[in-house]
Amino acid sequence: MYIMFYQSYATMESRIVINSLPSQATLADNITRVQLNIAQAAGRVGRQPEDITLVAVSKTKPVELIKAAYELGIHNFGENRVQDALPKIAEFRHAGLHPVTWHMIGHLQRNKVNKVVGSFDSIHSVDNFQLAQALNRHAAELELRVAVLLQVNISGEESKEGVTPADALLLAQQLVALSQLNVQGLMTVAPQVQNPEEARPVFRNLRVLRDRLREEVPQSAWQHLSMGMTDDYCIAIEEGATIVRVGRAIFGERERIQHTPQATL
Repeated sequence: MYIMFYQSYATMESRIVINSLPSQATLADNITRVQLNIAQAAGRVGRQPEDITLVAVSKTKPVELIKAAYELGIHNFGENRVQDALPKIAEFRHAGLHPVTWHMIGHLQRNKVNKVVGSFDSIHSVDNFQLAQALNRHAAELELRVAVLLQVNISGEESKEGVTPADALLLAQQLVALSQLNVQGLMTVAPQVQNPEEARPVFRNLRVLRDRLREEVPQSAWQHLSMGMTDDYCIAIEEGATIVRVGRAIFGERERIQHTPQATL
């Protein structure tokens, strides 16, 4: 077990998040189960499981647990907070662990771009041209080409990041014109629903948009659809996902304990 402590200075509210670490055997079982589910979902629609990349969402997880998953064959990890991810990436590099691919799957601010380029291998959350320009500029300075996905808010939820489907074509055209960006596809986050089937239209609509972009913006192959998480990744695969982002089904649940707001001093 490990404990993480957070404090909001806006509300003076403290929160403790307790994470129970799975044993090596449990972690192995979880990974095997997810891989089997991927294979079965792919088989139902005539796809090959090898065509689907499993990204283990390792946010909030200690590096020791991530290394354990690596030793069990997981070589793709997803992080959503730059400052939390960088020490993990550095530890892997220091230990000489490779191959490993780090995916930035969270909202990215322009002031963090200089820390992301050169550390992450793929950025799933490009949703505006200013961010893309910043990534392109820093990549040029490092003489790198950065793999990116265009994040689309298919569901239309205000709480979700991403460009609207109506604006996706224009942004796609702008992205492929940036020389240091390797535009590889689309990403979306489906709404949280009781029945995973309710997320199917979101995944299907992202695939339809991808097919349109293939015709209208042929400068990119648009080969990747990053969609589907623990509750709905099998549905996403049936609708064409090439990348699924799975956290809880691999690393286990998190238990949150909320504390009473502290008195103002």
